[in-house]
Amino acid sequence: MSYDGLGPRAVMRSVAFLTAGALAVPLLAACSSEDEASKPLAGQDIAPAARSVVADGGTLHWAVDAVPETLNTFQSDADATTTRVAQAVLPSMFRLDANGRPQRNPDFLESAKVVDTEPRQVVLYRLNQQAVWSDGREIGAADFAAQWRALSGKDSAYWTARNAGYDRIEKIERGDNDLEVRVTFARPYADWRSLFSPLYPKDVMGTPDAFNDGARRKLTVTAGPFAVKTVDRKNAQITLARNPRWWGQPAKLSEIVLNAVPREKRAAALAAGTVDLAEIDSTDVQSIALAARAKGAGAPLQGPAGGRTAAKALRSWALVHGSDEDAADDEIHARKKLTTAIARWEAQQDALRGFEVRKSLEPAYTQLALNGSDGPLADERVRRAVARALDRKELAKLVLKPLGLPTVPVGSHLALSGQAAYADNSGALGGQDTAEAQALLASAGWVPGGPVKEQKKAEKAAGAEGEKADDESPGGDDGTYVVGEDNEDNKAHRDADREQKRDHHREQYEKGDEGPRHLAQDGKYNDKHLPQGGAPGAYAPKGTAAPAGAAAASLAKDGKPLTLRFVLPSGAGSASLRTVADRVSRMLERVGIRTEVTKVPDESYFKDYIAAGQFDLALYSWPATAFPATDARPIYAKPVPAADGSLTVEQNYTRVGTDQVDQLFDQAIATLDEDEENSLIRKADARIWAAAGSIPLYQRPQLTAARKNVVNAGAFGFQTPVYEDMGFLKKGAAAGPSAGHSAK
Repeated sequence: MSYDGLGPRAVMRSVAFLTAGALAVPLLAACSSEDEASKPLAGQDIAPAARSVVADGGTLHWAVDAVPETLNTFQSDADATTTRVAQAVLPSMFRLDANGRPQRNPDFLESAKVVDTEPRQVVLYRLNQQAVWSDGREIGAADFAAQWRALSGKDSAYWTARNAGYDRIEKIERGDNDLEVRVTFARPYADWRSLFSPLYPKDVMGTPDAFNDGARRKLTVTAGPFAVKTVDRKNAQITLARNPRWWGQPAKLSEIVLNAVPREKRAAALAAGTVDLAEIDSTDVQSIALAARAKGAGAPLQGPAGGRTAAKALRSWALVHGSDEDAADDEIHARKKLTTAIARWEAQQDALRGFEVRKSLEPAYTQLALNGSDGPLADERVRRAVARALDRKELAKLVLKPLGLPTVPVGSHLALSGQAAYADNSGALGGQDTAEAQALLASAGWVPGGPVKEQKKAEKAAGAEGEKADDESPGGDDGTYVVGEDNEDNKAHRDADREQKRDHHREQYEKGDEGPRHLAQDGKYNDKHLPQGGAPGAYAPKGTAAPAGAAAASLAKDGKPLTLRFVLPSGAGSASLRTVADRVSRMLERVGIRTEVTKVPDESYFKDYIAAGQFDLALYSWPATAFPATDARPIYAKPVPAADGSLTVEQNYTRVGTDQVDQLFDQAIATLDEDEENSLIRKADARIWAAAGSIPLYQRPQLTAARKNVVNAGAFGFQTPVYEDMGFLKKGAAAGPSAGHSAK
């Protein structure tokens, strides 16, 4: 999702890449809209309210995925909560606006601009004269310099997850006075606004020990509207309290308590009153919508007929919850239990009526990833055929229309609508066209009705749900056999090769070298598999069965049918992904491409399958960033051979890359002309489309349940939350309209 990071490999098959000649695509036509300002597809939905109508005081209980392992956002195990804490308690020189564009933060900066370009780029920061750390010390050049030294990559004693941008700095000096900081770059850096956000005090960055360990469990010196009061791991919560030294607009809330609540338990936590604000899944959206209807929704279960229905319903309920079958068969006992269950359900519904769902689109998109390292997808024509078989509009509609969100497919790998670099470059590949897809497959040698060797079929799930089936199958190859390999020696060799590659990539992934963690500091795309929890498009639903049997007019080549291994995680909260994956499979069947779905446990999905290259097709998400020249390059960089002959892929898990894309990124990151940078980013995106390694599908929905009197909080979209404005509405006051509610 995300976030967010790969070294030497023992064995890696060669990767086929596109050549310059293969990229003869209409780049100019694809970028024709680059001068048109785009707008976000959906606005914020945060119940905006003027500070004058927000009550002074109160505690906001906000659900998070977990208490983080570290409070240092620059470490490899930082997650979404790490970022949330940092946003509330630490300086940021720039923060994102509603269009996903960086804006100067006036609480910390009076100005920041490039003052020299020759012989070196120099950025001069003029700090807010009131800006101080919580210990009373002024924020200044010493803090900037300490962070640069820690993150420059020159001192291996610092265990950093990323150093992009900081490695281009030559020196940092005090300016004409204590409020000025001069940053001189050794090489031009277009994305200089990405630096020093957040900014940690020199106490944290000054020594490796303080960086590596000191800031993991506590932050004693901060500078934001809130400060870290307690980190309670036993009760799984972090308490942020008003910072008495804060010089900006005072925080309306007395405290923000970040409660770790699993996604599947959030509706219950909302109903119990232990949480006021929580990101939720689409199933919880339905629960809150149901609660908003007239009271007495359980009435159909009453009466004689209802009693019979109730008894049948309770039989299933009782068995699921561990009752023995005799108890479930006892209708009187069943009716008593059902009455209790209904009462509990109705109480929950009453409580949920105090909440509303605030909806927007996340600054992230779900893609179909195509592994181009080997197999049929190593052929560019087959990848392009897969892409041309997809109706992306239909897939976006499938996920977003039921939520009342805009059903527009994503047109860029590197930006989203509303951001400066956005342009729909999908024309470089082309839209859905069955005839063209079939022609591409034919040119690649895949023909209908060809001879097919005997194949082995597997229709079971991998992981915990498929353990028994795996025990019964030779090799236990994740519930899927490679088509046409019926020789046991070949299969054993393949299994050993996969395990070797998987072990290598697990080691690389856990190192976090420039890993996915650096791309999205919201943590949703980190090493705990991306993205967590399951907004639509994140995970496969529990119990998804692999589609069985061959499609009509399936294709074959060299005695093997064209079958692609579609790997999906099997965690809960992933019903939307089942729909998406099934629909994608059906679209591919129409052109003669078969898919075999393999489900794997969530905890191994990303590092053991995606990062290890153990898939043909996969669905996962990437965040959009305000600085694509820096942050997106590792995702699309051409994999390069390491000294030991292995392949270094960084975050390019599709293993598809070109020299031209790399060159465009390098040019974009080195220009200080913003218009030129955006133009180069768009050109790079058009070439990424043409290579057909990943196909963006739709922007992910952002769904937040909020107590109705909570204002200035909810579905933030692109914008960095303004923590000091959050709070509870005064009695009798009204919040303003939310843009997200009008999204269609």
